[in-house]
Amino acid sequence: MVIVTLQRDKCIGCNYCAEFAPEFFRMSKKDGKSVLLKSVDKKGFYTIKTPQHDSFESCDRASKACPVNIISVKEI
Repeated sequence: MVIVTLQRDKCIGCNYCAEFAPEFFRMSKKDGKSVLLKSVDKKGFYTIKTPQHDSFESCDRASKACPVNIISVKEI
């Protein structure tokens, strides 16, 4: 299981996450911030859980590329 979390309100719109993991991230046309697709919002933390272990690598690269460190990825 892979758990990906995004703190969307702190996003600066650099687009790295959408470049490294386009199957999980998109940039909003409304405010220019990242959107974690199919996520659940809990107090500003957008989270998804996916059984796809192969998605860990692309999300981990997106997390490491994020200049404001608002993406976390865990593999359990």
